[in-house]
Amino acid sequence: MENLDLVVLRALRDWRLAGKRALLATVVRTWGSSPRPIGSIMALREDGTVVGSISGGCIEDDLIYRYSQAYAGEGGNHPDMPMGAPGFLKYGIKADEAHQFGLPCGGTLELLLEYDPDGHDLAQLVTALEAGKLMQRIVRLSDGKARLQPAEQPSDLHVSETELVNTFGPEYRMLLIGAGQLAEYLSTMAMFNGFLVTVCDPREEYRGSWSVPGVELVSEMPDDVVRGFRADRRTCIVTLTHDPKLDDLALLEALETEAFYVGAIGSRSNNALRRERLIEYFDQTEESLARLRGPIGIYIGSKTPPEIAVSIMAEVLAVKNGVVLPRDMEVAQAKNKTGIPSSGADQFCAI
Repeated sequence: MENLDLVVLRALRDWRLAGKRALLATVVRTWGSSPRPIGSIMALREDGTVVGSISGGCIEDDLIYRYSQAYAGEGGNHPDMPMGAPGFLKYGIKADEAHQFGLPCGGTLELLLEYDPDGHDLAQLVTALEAGKLMQRIVRLSDGKARLQPAEQPSDLHVSETELVNTFGPEYRMLLIGAGQLAEYLSTMAMFNGFLVTVCDPREEYRGSWSVPGVELVSEMPDDVVRGFRADRRTCIVTLTHDPKLDDLALLEALETEAFYVGAIGSRSNNALRRERLIEYFDQTEESLARLRGPIGIYIGSKTPPEIAVSIMAEVLAVKNGVVLPRDMEVAQAKNKTGIPSSGADQFCAI
């Protein structure tokens, strides 16, 4: 599945270039619990068609009721979509509103609504994102005029008294080393979560049985693929072969990148042996291996390949979303006591 932001922006571009009125809603602030993170976007067309999500449903329904021409004729109390400068709109300020709009108790959500964004500007943004570029969209709040500029790294949404700055990037990417059954389940789950997936396996017997459409399958040696992959902070790299000749060199290359997640499958004992090999034969240290996760996965008692894939995907998403896992807390505590990160938190690992 494609990156949701790109889907929203592409639809909004098409509507505006076709002369349809539309608005772009962006989550700019939240207080308390919120169903969608800051920076989430949704497009609303004049006939009530919606692409994207800012709350999970209830707020979307209210926006349709407020601004869609589909309701304009009901008693004359529902005006057409406004024009002009962007405006802010808050939901869930009171407890009863939070309940009414499906927000968690005490949650508050603030949106910026842009009316009729320029279709040509949106087309430029979509083209850049489709080319894999990281872009900032800066919106002037006085009149809604937007400009684009390349970004060097992902950053959080920023809103001031004069402008909104939202960074849009290419899809998150996952590189899997090994084309076995587990990789089939994991790559499928990753695509459903918006990742662009590449699977690397130089072993012809594994590539020959690969059957997941939408995944790029490559046959070069894993360490060469990792180098050429140019992993950034929107990339995760996972080794699944159980073969040190394939996994170890790929992991060494991966640890030199900015990938937000680098992990290796294997039992606790196998992962301990891997760390020993990397330290003894490849001049690694406990500090240089601190980012290497293994065994991978959140503990859910998994035994079968699909359940193991669920546990791995859950951990990848948790790290992506900035969740502090029990394993990370144990490692941090051990590092505080000894000065080096511990590899002994494997009791929290699924495999």
